[in-house]
Amino acid sequence: MRKVFFTVSILMFFLFFAGAQEIPELNQKITEYVKAQLGKKVDRGECWDLAYEALTLNNCEWDGKFYFGNKLNPSVDSIYPGDIIQLYNVVLKHRIGNQIIKETYGQHTAVVYNKSGKGIFEIAHQNNGYSGRKVGISELNLRDKVSGTIIFFRPVAKTNR
Repeated sequence: MRKVFFTVSILMFFLFFAGAQEIPELNQKITEYVKAQLGKKVDRGECWDLAYEALTLNNCEWDGKFYFGNKLNPSVDSIYPGDIIQLYNVVLKHRIGNQIIKETYGQHTAVVYNKSGKGIFEIAHQNNGYSGRKVGISELNLRDKVSGTIIFFRPVAKTNR
């Protein structure tokens, strides 16, 4: 019995750590920058300014507008802290107690700060109802999306050409 327990324990340990994926180094740097900006106004306080500064300071490849690296599909790709989110005409509805809260984002940029569960993220952003023009954290649950488009991007380092 002890051998079986030991073997199963070793197998589970191996499977857990073999399946765990490490956050890419560039994402870690972006997350460190964002963490240092919490509660502060980045540049003009526009939502886009946070991603702009994080990507520019970390020498990332991007179009300077709203295409922030490699496009990801959150239903199949791993999403990590430091990934960038672009929202277009998004309406979110979620329940808090007896209230239904509705959030709308015409065009909004945020950075994944942490993953809370499947399809649930803590996002860092500014120019929003949670933190005004300062960087704050709020939850984004993809199941709360009623309409609109949410695109995730993985930052990519510039290549020397």
